[in-house]
Formats: sequence, C-alpha cells, structure tokens
Amino acid sequence: MTTRQLLEIAFSSGRSGTGPATWGQRAIWDAVRRLPPADVPRYTIATAAPLDPGLPLPGLLDALARLLHLHDSLHTRLLPAPDGALRQVVDPEGTLTVEVHPLADGEDPAEAGDRLHRDLAGRPFDTATQWPLRVGVVTADGLARHISLALSHTAVDGAGMNRLVADLTALSLGHSASELAGLRAPAQQPLEEAEFQASERGRKRDASARKQFVRKLRLAPPRLFPEPPATEHPADFPNAVLRSPALPGAVELVAAAHRVSTSSVLLAATATMTARLAGTTEAVLNVVVNNRFLPELTNAVSVVAGDGLFHLPDATAEFGEVVRRTHAAAIGTYRHAYYDKLALAAEVAQLTAEGVPTADRSCVFNDTRELLPAAPAPGAEGTTLSWPVEFEPRPGLTYALDALQSPEALSLAMTADPAVLPRPAMERFLYGIEELILTEAAKAPST
Repeated sequence: MTTRQLLEIAFSSGRSGTGPATWGQRAIWDAVRRLPPADVPRYTIATAAPLDPGLPLPGLLDALARLLHLHDSLHTRLLPAPDGALRQVVDPEGTLTVEVHPLADGEDPAEAGDRLHRDLAGRPFDTATQWPLRVGVVTADGLARHISLALSHTAVDGAGMNRLVADLTALSLGHSASELAGLRAPAQQPLEEAEFQASERGRKRDASARKQFVRKLRLAPPRLFPEPPATEHPADFPNAVLRSPALPGAVELVAAAHRVSTSSVLLAATATMTARLAGTTEAVLNVVVNNRFLPELTNAVSVVAGDGLFHLPDATAEFGEVVRRTHAAAIGTYRHAYYDKLALAAEVAQLTAEGVPTADRSCVFNDTRELLPAAPAPGAEGTTLSWPVEFEPRPGLTYALDALQSPEALSLAMTADPAVLPRPAMERFLYGIEELILTEAAKAPST
C-alpha cells in the first residue's frame, strides 16, 4: 500500500476572537464528553465524494485555504474554564494538515477513498487543541480523484456541512471567497451567534422556547415503554438498517396527497409505530431540528441544530389523519427548538427535585436525508434489513431513529435498548413504518 503524505496548508490573517460558546457548541460538547470513548466518533460529521475526472491538487489545496477564511468554525477551538463555562477561541493563523494518498498501480480510487474516509471519520477530535476539520485526498497523476471531509460536530451540523461542501465546490471551480460571502449573506459566524444569544432579543427567544418546552414536558406522559430491568452489565445496543427502494416515491406521494412535508410523513409513521409498540395511544419524540429559521442562520456553517419535543395524542388513529396532525404539531416543535440547553436542563432538574413528572424523552427521531447521504448498496432491489454494528449502552435512550437518503433508496437506521426493544421488536418497528407509508401511498390519487 502506498504511504500517505501529509501536506500542510498555511493559514494566516484570519478573523480572530474569543467569547462564550454558542448554545449548539455547548450542547454537542457536553453530549460528546459523556460518551464512552468508542462512541465518540459517532458524533463526527463526515462526507466523501469521488472527483471525476479529477481536480489539480494545488487548486484544491488553494480552495481549502480560502474555505478557512470564509468560515470561522473551521479554525475555532473550545476551551473549558474552571468555573464550568465553555469558551470558543477563533485562531487567526495556523496550519491545516491534508492527508494525501497517491494511488498505487492498479489501485481503485473508490476503495482507497473509502479506507481513507473511514480512518479520518473514526478518530475523535480534541477540540481544545485541534481545529475541528480533517481532510483526506486520493490522488493519481497529480489530480485529486477522491476527497473526504471529517468535522467535529461542535463545528458543524448536517445543514452546515451541506453549505460547506457547496462552498468548497464553488471555490474549487474558481469562485472567490468574497463573492461567496456576498451570495451567502447574511450568515452569522459562531462568535456573532453567541453575541446574539446574549442580547435582549436572544434571551427573549430563549425564554419563550424553554417556556413552551417545559409546558410540553408537563403535559406528555413520563414513560411510554415499560421500565427495563436494572442489570449490572447492560447489553450492547443493536443497530438495524432498513433500506427501502420503494419508500422515497411513496413518501413523496403521501406528502403531496396530504399537503405536508416529507419529513412529517416519516415523523408520523415513527410516532404511530412508537405508540403501537409501547401499547399506548400517544407518542413523545425528541426530534432533532436544524434551526435554520432565523435569516442570519440560514447559510451558517456552524452547529445550530437543537432538540424539539414532539407530542402527539391519538397517534394510532387513521394514518392519513395522523400525518396531517403530525405536520401541524411539528411546526410548533420546530419553532421552539432554539434555546439554551443548559438553562433547560436546570429547569428540568428543578421540576424533578419538586417531584413533578416530566415527559419521556428517550425516543429520538432525526431526519438527515438531505444532510448525510446513505451509502449506496449496488444490487439490492427490494427492501433489506441489516444489523451492521452494536454500540455501547446509552443511558436514558429507548431508541434513536435516523432517516437517510441515497440515490437508490431511503434508509431507516435504528439503535435501541434491547431490554426495551429486542431485535424482533426493532424489525416490527422498521417494517411497520414502511408498511404504513406504502399503504397510504397506494390510496393517493394517480397523476
């Protein structure tokens, strides 16, 4: 195997400054530091793509250097303080290391790129001492043939990664950073977002969102599934992936028939199956929201995604009705998902101390279809269910369900506590989502 080369991109004259971490930075930083070491890379946001017919390597390196000037999050470190605060430090200079893998004779660029990508994405970040970005490039005859980007989740979320990839593509094709900055305006840098959050307007928005969140916490049921038995050594959490080529079209049909978003269709099916398997009539889901609703955050390359609490009574009603009610309830969930998570945690702790029951937040739904494409599976024509990996137990989690999109199919990736949802129940859950949507799509009027 050809030895990798390490190239350094010099960065200077960048924006600099220090300030409090944003709500999003702090939330992810807290979540990652509580994870077992083996689970930390799961929070890495990574993407990879072939470059065909290839780009001159010097031009790609120059585009990466200009990308650093465009987005402060790429050269920002997070430093914890003795008092428990977290501060962001934007470095005005430094170096970005790019791992370059020259292809050996007969070596396949896709296979080499996949190995490099898995290596980059599989290493944890030290966000106090390292910039939150790794780049890997496979080259042949002086041309970059494959690129991999791996970022700490404290620097970017899925929507931010989409913007980052679009900007790197434009820079590689000759657009200037100043031109892109003008096209993307307004787009807050993380220090600017932290300043907004500390402002009177930001504090009012935070207080309003947390007020609505706490109201739902009081109204929704405190437990959906039976409490699992306590064990000294809990079992690892299985990960199941249902890949359905039929779902993308069916989701679109159902969304059009009921005049809702495709995300609402998937959320409705997830809510229905949650209620069915829990043996109840209502569902409570912790929904990941991209929070790009404020104009100044629309084009931000940073982490602004947050958690929204979705509560749906009568989730086992006729599915078309559930879809419509889900869409209405989801809009309210999204509107109130931009807040200070530390402040909310303090409020929840106070309610607990007072003996007030709060809603079950152990079921997590994350629609990542347009953010993190699923890997294609050539040759698979019908629906398949696989069990690719197991994870260390995650306290307080019943299940986490991610929707992922590839050109050929829609995939549902589910990780669950086997003491609550054993593998047969996970299978019923995933196949149930597909059946609900396909059945409803069959009712849709043909066009």
